[in-house]
Amino acid sequence: LQLQAFGGGLVQAGGSLRLSCTDSGRTFINYAMGWFRQAPGREREFVASINWSGSTVYYEDSVKDRFTVSRDNAKNTVYLQMNSLKPEDTAVYHCAAAYRRSNFYTPNVASDYHYWGQGTQVTVSS
Repeated sequence: LQLQAFGGGLVQAGGSLRLSCTDSGRTFINYAMGWFRQAPGREREFVASINWSGSTVYYEDSVKDRFTVSRDNAKNTVYLQMNSLKPEDTAVYHCAAAYRRSNFYTPNVASDYHYWGQGTQVTVSS
């Protein structure tokens, strides 16, 4: 599994961005996918996760109702649509893959993930 995330950038508060993370391999459907972020001086934190089929999602409370995670297994891609962005959303965002343990598996702990992509910077100006 080789993950590559892209789509970050600079946006004003209240704006939107869509992050994408693509797997160059052929086993994408075997994995639940997650998004994490890390701001300078802070620990990495969970943002959102989605099960292998896309039927189950899980969000960190601060992004619920603003962010939407989805996936397209035909394109080996997971997305994070971020709306109503706030300065506190500024961070490097990483995608990650966790081998699915069950059909509804949506882990929210970094140690449950087996593969990580490089990060993409999201900066929200006030």
